Amino acid sequence: MKVWRHHAVLCLFLAGCAALAARVVYLALLDKDFLQDQGDARSVREVVIPSRRGVIYDRLDEPLAISTPVVAVWSDPSQRRLSRAEIDRLGPLLGRDAEQLEDHLNRHADKAFVYLKRRLSWTAAERVRALRIEGLHFSEEYRRYYIGAETAAHVVGVTNIDDRGLEGVELAFDDLLSGEHGRKVVLKDRLGATIRDLEYIAAPRLGQDIALSIDLRLQYFAYRELKDAVAGHQAASGSIVILDARTGEILALVNSPSYNPNESLELGFAGMRNRAVTDSYEPGSTIKPFAVLAALETGEYQPDTVVDTAPGYWAVRRKLIEDPVNYGELTLAGIVRKSSQVGISKVALDLPERAVFEVLQRAGIGDYIGSGLPGEAIGTFDDSGLRSEVVRATLAYGYGLSVSPLQLAQAYLPIANDGVRLPLSVIKLRQPPQGERVFAASMTRQLLSMMEGVTERTGTAPGAQLAGYRVAGKTGTARLVSDGGYTDQRHVALFAGVVPLTAPRIVMVVVINQPGGPQISGGAVAAPIFARVAERALRLLGVAPDAQHLIAAVDGTGPSGGRVP
Repeated sequence: MKVWRHHAVLCLFLAGCAALAARVVYLALLDKDFLQDQGDARSVREVVIPSRRGVIYDRLDEPLAISTPVVAVWSDPSQRRLSRAEIDRLGPLLGRDAEQLEDHLNRHADKAFVYLKRRLSWTAAERVRALRIEGLHFSEEYRRYYIGAETAAHVVGVTNIDDRGLEGVELAFDDLLSGEHGRKVVLKDRLGATIRDLEYIAAPRLGQDIALSIDLRLQYFAYRELKDAVAGHQAASGSIVILDARTGEILALVNSPSYNPNESLELGFAGMRNRAVTDSYEPGSTIKPFAVLAALETGEYQPDTVVDTAPGYWAVRRKLIEDPVNYGELTLAGIVRKSSQVGISKVALDLPERAVFEVLQRAGIGDYIGSGLPGEAIGTFDDSGLRSEVVRATLAYGYGLSVSPLQLAQAYLPIANDGVRLPLSVIKLRQPPQGERVFAASMTRQLLSMMEGVTERTGTAPGAQLAGYRVAGKTGTARLVSDGGYTDQRHVALFAGVVPLTAPRIVMVVVINQPGGPQISGGAVAAPIFARVAERALRLLGVAPDAQHLIAAVDGTGPSGGRVP
């Protein structure tokens, strides 16, 4: 009886072993595909290989925007819910409030993908991984870092959290900068960490690098001066545009207020508007040189042609045009130097009906600039009212049209470039563009010589003088419209300048919007800013002086306040 039991147990054991062996053979050979699919579904993933966004450089190859690798932390609430204890441990490492994080997960409990934190540094991500919380996943991504910060923000722009361009060059050239993501198949463990790469499906295509025309050194100095001036004059805003007179490249473009693109987008940016490009103003007396140019083109006017402006005012139909004082008889050059409204109006009404309009049109006023910066304003400029003498008179001193600071700077380029109009570019050029002649070189040189008088002691902008350099420029002080009419309480102060006069290198426009202090004119507010920025710009660009003597103010000091030797 005992022998029978022994054999029975042995047979059952052998049968069980045979069954197990048969099952192993079945699973390994006959049901292999099913098991492999089930295992892969739990551990094999296709993931994105993020593409690095292209670097943005300035004209001297200084980086302005670079991408640094960061980590995104996410979970799948539909597969596993994090406990409150895990959330309490996780929250501080992610920089998030535990209760808000728990609420965020509860609101997306039915989702298969929920971000817990984007743009986490690698160091912080390693601390999160060390918690070994099941259900957390980590993805590589990039974060943009802006070296110029608020100094170059309006040119370079900013990207959103998904690394797509929102403003500036980042938006305008987003397709070139962004590249294309790659894909690969990886094996992950139960905690979501990658064990090894299994297959590369597509390699990422890196974004293209871009070299801008701006010089970060000029950008920094122009922004510092502008920011101080806006605060010092209690102004609403301000803009400076600096162009290369030989190529049309934008060497600097700054606005105040500005913003820091390195800060979180969630904070919002009050200063994101690129006012130099998007905002239009009536340019005031900065338009007078173009009216003078129209007069020179007729052949009936010369720099020494005399115009009687007495008694200091002049009625055109129902409009009274006034000068601050009675200048009496002024030459055409004197009209520019003193910025006489009466004088320029009399000249304009003595010209053919479309003369001033067509000169402005050839200079580029009213045209789309096409610089590459988003949101370019075209302004207001048309010929519908030219039959009216009042319209022609006011057009000659900058009312009845509007331009952006960038447009005004472009219009001054032909004056600085021997009558050749150039396209503007925010991208560094390998060679100067082919320009279009719009004015005779001899006439623009005559005009520049007349505009030099503006910066002399008897002109409207002695504060624009530079030691060792001849400066040509024009002031503007335009009243703003309020409650359906012009007001004497709100103004825009402007200065447009060209330096050095002998061989122009830069064109600069300074606009201070609504200065609130005792000084409101372009000569008192904008011209000194031009002098300080131009002085540094010429030094950095290595431009040799073109004057035989050092120009100093009446008290013997230079534009920066230091005594001229």
